[in-house]
Amino acid sequence: QLSPPAKMVVKAKKPAYFAKLVELIETCPKILMIQVDFVGSKQMQDIRMELRGRAEVLMGKNTMIRTALRKHMQVNDSLGLDKLVEAVNGNCGFVFCHTDMDEIRSILVENKRQAPAKAGILAMCDVSLPQGPTGLDPSSTNFFQTLNIPTKIVKGSVELIAEVKVVHAGTKVSASQAVLLTKMGIKPFEYGIKVQHVYDNGSVFDAKVLDITDDVVVGKFMGGVQNIAAISREVGIPTEASLPHMVSGGLKNMAALCADIDYTFPEIQKLKDFLADPSAFA
Repeated sequence: QLSPPAKMVVKAKKPAYFAKLVELIETCPKILMIQVDFVGSKQMQDIRMELRGRAEVLMGKNTMIRTALRKHMQVNDSLGLDKLVEAVNGNCGFVFCHTDMDEIRSILVENKRQAPAKAGILAMCDVSLPQGPTGLDPSSTNFFQTLNIPTKIVKGSVELIAEVKVVHAGTKVSASQAVLLTKMGIKPFEYGIKVQHVYDNGSVFDAKVLDITDDVVVGKFMGGVQNIAAISREVGIPTEASLPHMVSGGLKNMAALCADIDYTFPEIQKLKDFLADPSAFA
């Protein structure tokens, strides 16, 4: 339990934290919500330094964040902070963006650190040991036996008879698995900041929206235009999307009709010449 002076220090820090959070929300309408599970303090320090001048990282307890947001909602309810409150969950924090969000996200997700397997954590990927020498002496055989990994002793060293998968993605790492991988000097996992949500001018989106490029938007739009054109042609109602196809179809019908009669016009003259003497176009 905190002593009275310590409690006073904590209480004094809360208003300052609330004021800073509110000021950043008011001045930075673009926010990345991040998860920092297993991210070390040194890694966070390096990320803060790399983001200097581009963005500001603010961490805090979820209860304090929610309290600050709810209080400010009573002052300014036009910011959509209720959606932000719902998104606050787990070991999260805010990155207030002063420059391009895509650039800042790239800096966040690219800064990763290799980490050893620790007992009790969920494996983020499969971990396999290759066939051949392990570099461990025979006294380590019991670790392999515990995990039912077949081995043999060759020249005073433990060798694996075949490649074996030690850890499966999504399962908890056992103590034996963690000790064995540590002994072999294997750091199978990498940890870094994960961008979970995006807050942009009162709206909260999944971070996947940042993967939507201009090419993707144009492609989706053109797909919709094609659908409109197809429906318009089928029901016979002219639209701006279907008009070029209708004109083209009409021209083809005219060309087919004029090919069988003694009548021409400039747009189909080349076709008439070809039908009259195909060898001239060989």
